[in-house]
Amino acid sequence: MARTVASPFMPDLSNLRIDGARLWDSLMEMGRIGGTAKGGCNRLTLTDVDRQGRDLFARWCASAGLALTVDAMGNMFARREGTERGLPPVMMGSHLDTQPTGGKYDGVLGVLAGLEVLRSLNDLNVRTRHPIEVANWTNEEGSRFAPAMVASGVFAGAYTLDEAYAIEDRDGVRLGDELARIGYKGDAPCGGRDIRAMFELHIEQGPILEDEGIDIGVVTHGQGQRWYEVTLKGFESHAGSTPMPRRRDALVGAARVVELVNRIGLDHPPLAVATTGMLTPYPGSRNVIPGEVFLTCEFRHPDEAVLVAMDAALHAGIAAICEAAKLEADVKQVFNYPPVPFDEACVGAVRRAAERGGFSHRDMVSGAGHDACYIARVAPTAMIFTPCVGGVSHNESEEISPQWASAGTQVLLHAVLETAEVVG
Repeated sequence: MARTVASPFMPDLSNLRIDGARLWDSLMEMGRIGGTAKGGCNRLTLTDVDRQGRDLFARWCASAGLALTVDAMGNMFARREGTERGLPPVMMGSHLDTQPTGGKYDGVLGVLAGLEVLRSLNDLNVRTRHPIEVANWTNEEGSRFAPAMVASGVFAGAYTLDEAYAIEDRDGVRLGDELARIGYKGDAPCGGRDIRAMFELHIEQGPILEDEGIDIGVVTHGQGQRWYEVTLKGFESHAGSTPMPRRRDALVGAARVVELVNRIGLDHPPLAVATTGMLTPYPGSRNVIPGEVFLTCEFRHPDEAVLVAMDAALHAGIAAICEAAKLEADVKQVFNYPPVPFDEACVGAVRRAAERGGFSHRDMVSGAGHDACYIARVAPTAMIFTPCVGGVSHNESEEISPQWASAGTQVLLHAVLETAEVVG
């Protein structure tokens, strides 16, 4: 275990503890809303089930004496006032929406851990100079309304409110209309206010912490992402009567592109990941040589220079493949999400909080996108990871232990207390 170190920035409050049993009970109660037969959750954003989850969170906030504000994107902010009015808040939070076959902890842990921090501060009668808020960000998952993280994106200025309201689900239902229908289209402006810092607690969604037996991930960066759509064009012809040397087989070219993408990821260890997620040949007949293939690929890495190199390797590799196979290619970059370096002071507060609690910890990079990645554009931000069983997430079998949840929330508590400045 790491040695406990009292921070020079705050009194030694290492004996302060959250109520782990209450936190776990809250997670289980929220998990019953939209609960699935396999033990997961289906609480898609802005559905009636999402409204039920929001309503439960609102009731809990009221019981804790917190002031609740809902903004124009349905983001919920529960506030515990500080001793000095007018100071910017220290924020915690994540999201309550899930995948259609999601788990009980992805996002939800970060919201309910924030609530538990505020409940515990009430119990312990601890006051802070800065107010502290816990946020529930709308539509983090993006499963019903794409893109993901759109509400924190509006808050940070990445999207306009009108752009977000106009997003439609597969049935043509608009996001703005659903916000109004479920009663969570608030009056407060979305964004445009000062935040002292934000901390997001989240399950790792990967296997590293569990495999290494480490309690806490100190997240230093969010991965940058580049997404591509590639169309390869050859010439469809008869599978039986076209000699092999005469063929312009787009699917053979696509297979080589899949190998290329994978190799580019392997060429930039240990943090690069590269994926081909979709591949559609045309015309899709068993005895016709495919004349066209559509495929998607993506790269992720926390260093922009590496992403630039991966991009160059993709374009050069596809050009070489097409020249050899007599194909044409159209390569479009459809998404460019730059790497996110989290604030050094906030990251330091997380490290000190882990040390203060005696928790083992290691620096990590987040491979997934999170609301904190957008908030980092407008406020100092950091993330805390807890292990999850087998690294499994976005799956009904997603699981964590009560001990992991408590450890992460304990670190969240002390990082927030250091930043919000304990009085007395």
